[in-house]
Amino acid sequence: MEKRLTISSKLENICLVEKLIDEVSDVLQLSSELYGKVLIATVEAVNNGIVHGNKLRPDKKVEVILTFQSPVLRILINDQGSGFDYSSVPDPTTPENIENIHGRGVFLMQHLSDSVSFDNNGSTVELIFNL
Repeated sequence: MEKRLTISSKLENICLVEKLIDEVSDVLQLSSELYGKVLIATVEAVNNGIVHGNKLRPDKKVEVILTFQSPVLRILINDQGSGFDYSSVPDPTTPENIENIHGRGVFLMQHLSDSVSFDNNGSTVELIFNL
């Protein structure tokens, strides 16, 4: 199975990503726990692409490519930004960063998915979920 979605970089388009995850969850009959992990990690990646990658420019796109080849659910999120240094994102759980709102999305992606990788200088995120 493969599903693709391309959205313009407006925060209100995140609801389209949520709908895509809902549809895939129904088809794959994901448990509520796994559904929550997939939804939150994917929405965080798309939000980062919209806000940080594409700088909320509606002329720039974020593409979501979701593939399922049993037992692996793979989700690629591509933005049109210049990328970022994902290795330097501060840990949001340390005392000095606990009130900092930046870095939480990457932290959530890393902890909710079975694997996360960043390519193209960070403008492509790959989330892996083992079902």
